[in-house]
Amino acid sequence: MKFIISGKNIEVTPGLKDTVEQKLGKLERYFTPETEIIVTLSVEKDRQKIEVTIPVKGNIIRSEQTSSDMYVSIDLVEEVIERQLRKYKNKLVARSQGHPTASSSGNNFKKEFFESDDDSSETDEIKIVRTKRFGIKPMYPEDACIQMDLLGHNFFVFSNAETDEVNVVYKRKDGSFGLIEPEFD
Repeated sequence: MKFIISGKNIEVTPGLKDTVEQKLGKLERYFTPETEIIVTLSVEKDRQKIEVTIPVKGNIIRSEQTSSDMYVSIDLVEEVIERQLRKYKNKLVARSQGHPTASSSGNNFKKEFFESDDDSSETDEIKIVRTKRFGIKPMYPEDACIQMDLLGHNFFVFSNAETDEVNVVYKRKDGSFGLIEPEFD
């Protein structure tokens, strides 16, 4: 695996670099040697943040963790990436109907990735436990943000009065709002 480690508002010391490579190096048993792992360490006030991005053919495995200690953030991000890999493995195995090496999406993975037996993979199965139906009326994104706040939710699905498409507004971590607009190919 190839590590690309950078820092924002923080100097990447040899100790930090070694810790990142040691913790995320555990994933080496799954990836081919040419797989890149992009790691960005950053500090904002008292928050120590690590972002890890692993581009695999057709998908991106990504995690971002924040804590008051960079070493704790590194531990957290490694656990999340491992969990995501188990879910991704299940998806690839299901898609290829038991022949994971035939999957075109798995080219960044070693054969051991598919052969390793994880007892915890069953607990990571995605289950939809509730379905909600509601009427969508046309409104402007600003009105949708107000409606979202009134409901106390952190996202709101609506029909955009300007474009006649289904959009989503959401509340960002910094308190501002975001808008998701679909793009059909």
